Amino acid sequence: MTASGTILVIGATGTTGGRTAARLTAAGHRVRAASRRATPVPGAQPVRFDWYDPGTFDGALDGADRVYLVPPLGDPDPAAVMLPFLRRAGAAGVRRVVLLSSSAIPAGGPGVGAVHRALPELFDQWAVLRPSWFMQNFTGAHMHARSIRQHGVIHTAAGSGRVGFVDADDIAAVAVHALTDDRAPDTDLVLTGPQALGYDDIAAIVTEVTGRPVTHRPLTFEEMRDRLAGQLPREFAEMLAGMDRAIAEGAEDRTTDTVQRLTGRPPHSFREVAERELTRGG
Repeated sequence: MTASGTILVIGATGTTGGRTAARLTAAGHRVRAASRRATPVPGAQPVRFDWYDPGTFDGALDGADRVYLVPPLGDPDPAAVMLPFLRRAGAAGVRRVVLLSSSAIPAGGPGVGAVHRALPELFDQWAVLRPSWFMQNFTGAHMHARSIRQHGVIHTAAGSGRVGFVDADDIAAVAVHALTDDRAPDTDLVLTGPQALGYDDIAAIVTEVTGRPVTHRPLTFEEMRDRLAGQLPREFAEMLAGMDRAIAEGAEDRTTDTVQRLTGRPPHSFREVAERELTRGG
């Protein structure tokens, strides 16, 4: 793919969008960094974008031929706002779209699964990134990370189920390849770390790395749903609690070679990420 075009990064101040924008600009690509407040991003052109304000769509798309697409957070029906934007993007000259989805949501599944299903019909060049749960859920601003810092506890309805947690840096590295390689993947890509871990394992590693005791406290599906519903729309809370229940049943107990295959290096382990992000100077 030619490097002369412009890449629109939606969610350019977020967990994967920020990392993707930084990698693209470092490699010399022209980037429009989209966020609700047009927050400045080093090396990129900031642009205002709001999923719920179609008046921001055309300005964000101006001159872009590729888009990194991060769905609106917490919306149980993101297709309602995303599909009109994508149709406008195609009409504006966008040729390639890379969608951030989830390993738990197949094409045609709930939430962003409807966008995944529609993408090949809208664009000749496309990819859907389906990462497992982010390692940064335990190191950043996610409720698990806050609970670790404030109470030394991780609450889930996942029981002893294991997850191939993935580093957001590895997601961004794959996103850059999907956006800039001469040939688009034209498929979905399940992204994991090198090892499937249970939440007890996560708590033990955080304890070892930080020296502060952290435990995993299992909840029932109903308890987890109600806990999440105090912070999120109930329908979305029920979907997330259901994903925990699927983890308990083994749905996420897997690893893939996608990061290695596309980037040429192995994915980072959770211990590496914890040491990088949870220790002084990390």
